[in-house]
Amino acid sequence: MCCLFGILDYKHSLSNKQMTRMLNVLSTACEARGTDATGIAYNSNGKLAVYKRPLPAHKMNFRLPYGVHYVMGHTRLATQGSEEMNYNNHPFLGKAGTDFALAHNGVIYNDVTLRNKEELPATKIMTDSYIAVQLIESQKKLSFDSLKYMAEKLRGSFTITVLDKKDNLYIVKGDNPMCLYHFPKKGIYVYASTEAILNSGLSRLGFYIGNSEKISVIDGAIIKIDKDGVIDRSRFDDSFLWDSWSYYSDYGWSYGKHYKRYRDYRTVNSAPTTTQISLNENDEWEDITGSFGGGTMTDYDDVSDDYEAIDGGVEEVDDDLSEEEVEYIEHLKTVARFLGYSNEDVETWLKAGNSYDDIESFLYEGAR
Repeated sequence: MCCLFGILDYKHSLSNKQMTRMLNVLSTACEARGTDATGIAYNSNGKLAVYKRPLPAHKMNFRLPYGVHYVMGHTRLATQGSEEMNYNNHPFLGKAGTDFALAHNGVIYNDVTLRNKEELPATKIMTDSYIAVQLIESQKKLSFDSLKYMAEKLRGSFTITVLDKKDNLYIVKGDNPMCLYHFPKKGIYVYASTEAILNSGLSRLGFYIGNSEKISVIDGAIIKIDKDGVIDRSRFDDSFLWDSWSYYSDYGWSYGKHYKRYRDYRTVNSAPTTTQISLNENDEWEDITGSFGGGTMTDYDDVSDDYEAIDGGVEEVDDDLSEEEVEYIEHLKTVARFLGYSNEDVETWLKAGNSYDDIESFLYEGAR
């Protein structure tokens, strides 16, 4: 679980002091999803710069150069590749007709296989996210087409942001969350991985930037916001993002096998944290191949139907929940089913006091 964030001041209405203030409060709010490392990318004096360190955001004390109007950022919860080796941290630099920087939230499971299959260069960078940079570079151009190519090659879960040398910001929305606000009066876009984090950061600004409107960012979308604030859109096929039936043995999965974990849960008598969800130290894998009537499951609808038959159907929705919360819980249940858990497991974790972010963190990182 990491956090993407960014500020796009296309009317240049913010002073350097205000821009720097917004960057610091927003990045600090993003610590809710990662404190192992923090990084930003921006254009200054005609060059694309990346500044990153293995530090939580509140210790970065960012000072932006004058004239910086677009900033793309990332806070990291390290899962693959030590944050102490700074080259493993986000954003990553790349070149495909133009210089670009890329940041990723999620888990990509087929990075090693893709690097071999596509004959991409070996790299010292151990972070799974870096395969996205290499796939774009292989197309020799940063465009909707190369981003579509990249996104459709990946297996796992992701939302990706890309900033190029001309202050074009791309959002490639997989099944990880993204919230984008537009403040039309001031000419500012601000985004973060979750709406709660975005609102938390904005509430601490200390100055007023007007009323916002929420911009739709759906799964499978590729959004481009140019230096003038103009939005252009494209799409990619996101139907195989969680192609969990072909996960690789590096992550405890194998071809043609479908596994389900024996598990138990414990509740800690303290504020909810990811430690409230734990696996028995003696947990085992149960081979349930063939439990779905034979054949290989590749169709999403078939997978959902089979899991519902095993798990007893979908839980009733709490009437007190907002529409966004209901949608997010269904997203968590979908990911959980792909990893061998049930809808009831998600309900149990919620009733035990775990937050949505706790459960997402466990599913994306702890389930490894």
